Amino acid sequence: MNKVAVVTGGTRGIGKAISKSLKNDGYYVVAIYHGNEEAAIKFKSEVNCEVMKLDVADFDACQNAMNKIENDYGEVAVLVNNAGITRDGVLHKMPIENWNDVIQTNLTSCFNMCRAIILKMRERKYGRIINISSINGQKGQFGQVNYSAAKAGMIGFTKALALESAAKNVTVNTVCPGYIKTDMTSAISKEVLDSIIRQIPEMRMGNPEEIAAIVSFLASEKAAFVTGATISANGGQYMA
Repeated sequence: MNKVAVVTGGTRGIGKAISKSLKNDGYYVVAIYHGNEEAAIKFKSEVNCEVMKLDVADFDACQNAMNKIENDYGEVAVLVNNAGITRDGVLHKMPIENWNDVIQTNLTSCFNMCRAIILKMRERKYGRIINISSINGQKGQFGQVNYSAAKAGMIGFTKALALESAAKNVTVNTVCPGYIKTDMTSAISKEVLDSIIRQIPEMRMGNPEEIAAIVSFLASEKAAFVTGATISANGGQYMA
């Protein structure tokens, strides 16, 4: 039977690297995407993983999707909640839609996806849940009240679910990347990006594969005693 890993936001950037790494670890990977059909098709061709279109902000859709994945491919052993969007702007000018969209996609999605599989993981007495937060969920960021709130919420969510699940051999951990070379950071102007890099002691941005390596470890038996942890990977930019 397949040992299945589900990665939300799994066809681009950090998610793509995570999907590839877990596939190399022997998992049958289902990469979740929402809007970018072209990237999903390209990913499936390159990586040879299953892809599934899903709005992770939709509770019922997540329930149905996880049931379908288990019926079609096998028991889900690993869930990586990586889906995320930005709608930046200062709070005093932020439309309610920008708040709701980010909270629903980045934070509520964790509830939706975990709620769809946690009972089965508890019954099977095995599971690995890894939530991808952000350095800005740890330290905050100007113009990202919505994003920082969602990513900070993921950390608290992780700690509470880890406490609830530890006795059932289900681990729940958070990875907080700093600035990583992805489509999201490529949209930042060179001037701003240069100023950010000057704040990173390693004087560089991270690579998606460096985050994927942490996720692979947390998904493995080597990390069986690691739960409720927040692992920072930011080149020393923020030390919590």
